[in-house]
Amino acid sequence: MVAKSKLDPQHERYRSRGALITLPQMLIQRQAAKALAYVSHARSIAGISGLHLSKIRGRGIDFEEFRPYQAGDDIRLIDWRATARTGRAVTKVFREERERPVIIAVDQCSSMFFGSQVAFKSVIAAQAAALFCWLAIDNGDRVGGLVFSDSNASLVRPKRSRRSALHLLNQIFTFNQKLSQKTPSTAEEPHSADFKPGLAHALGQIRRITKPGSTLYVISDFATLDETALQYLNQLSRHNNVVCCMVYDALEESLPTPGVYSITDGASKGSINTHSSKARSRYKRQFEERVAGIESDLERLKIRLIKLRTNQLVVEQIREWIAKNS
Repeated sequence: MVAKSKLDPQHERYRSRGALITLPQMLIQRQAAKALAYVSHARSIAGISGLHLSKIRGRGIDFEEFRPYQAGDDIRLIDWRATARTGRAVTKVFREERERPVIIAVDQCSSMFFGSQVAFKSVIAAQAAALFCWLAIDNGDRVGGLVFSDSNASLVRPKRSRRSALHLLNQIFTFNQKLSQKTPSTAEEPHSADFKPGLAHALGQIRRITKPGSTLYVISDFATLDETALQYLNQLSRHNNVVCCMVYDALEESLPTPGVYSITDGASKGSINTHSSKARSRYKRQFEERVAGIESDLERLKIRLIKLRTNQLVVEQIREWIAKNS
């Protein structure tokens, strides 16, 4: 049965606003996850089966017991030692392994610290990560991930526990809060010799904790998507379900109606003039071309893309995406 296309107005409480996320806003996403009335798809989105065809080779199942061979059984599952010992054909019985690791990569770089309506991109990314995190926990899956900024990263190995989920959410919260502490003089923070900013390095680290059969969510504005990052995504997608979530702001999509607008980075102020219709058209076209390029690259790798707008409810956008792709 198809759920209603719009959430109840009371679900506005799931919306995060402003430049920074709060821990209560991340915790309430557990209720938002339950609000996804498409239960079967909600379980799929947290696990391995629902988003696109699995690329896992092999059965992906665990041994459960021996039993006498029956007509129609796969002869490859016959245990010849047990058969020789008992004098009758014995086959192995397997059960499906339901628990699947869920890995969430969350971009909290300076390019994400931007917004013109409702919330910053970094806030929406944190909110989406919390939603996927709680979906995984409620589905009984192990959850872990990576939070990365321009100068640092925190890797959380997947575990099946509420404590592990809270640890990941706390790391996201910590990185998000640090974005507001940066000024032009401190934007280039020193980092360790082995750290390199950008999506490619983050995906390289993700490979360390991603085992075949995992579901990987990459939540970013993909400002630093390059050929190296695409190579890593290709490698990861061969044996895992990879879902990319592109976060963007309305002002990135198109310029506002003609006028002169004040803008600020928190330390300095400027203005933007949008009177030129040609400039507005060119601006919109450049954004559309960029999105089309990302969609094309990911489609080639058979990776699904969810687009998240900063001025719309995250849970509603994901729900609409599920309805369109079910």
